[in-house]
Amino acid sequence: MEEQSDGEASDSEKLALDQRFKAAIHYTVGKICTELEEEMEVTFSRHIIAVISEATYKQSGIFASDLEDFCQHAKRTTVTADDVKLLARRSGTLANHISKVHKKMKDAQVASKEKKGQKRKKTGP
Repeated sequence: MEEQSDGEASDSEKLALDQRFKAAIHYTVGKICTELEEEMEVTFSRHIIAVISEATYKQSGIFASDLEDFCQHAKRTTVTADDVKLLARRSGTLANHISKVHKKMKDAQVASKEKKGQKRKKTGP
């Protein structure tokens, strides 16, 4: 994609990217609905899939904006796990899931660092 002189993508590039994002969401929602149809023996109309897709798209925009705001408030430019936890705070189930995933990732990082430290000790003088 070409960039304008100020570093911003052109309107047509933004529109194309936005359309690809919407299509990806719609495809994924359709796949999830198909799986649920088989599991729960229900059917989802095309209209319902489109409505769920649009709601998901709009909510993802709200999430992105909120995450940017949290970063700016903390005077950072990078989204952290704490920002995501703050975003999910009103949904207890989601907040718990995110906390568990974050803990697993941190534990895996610690274990990886410990392994590297042990290898260095073995190969040391």
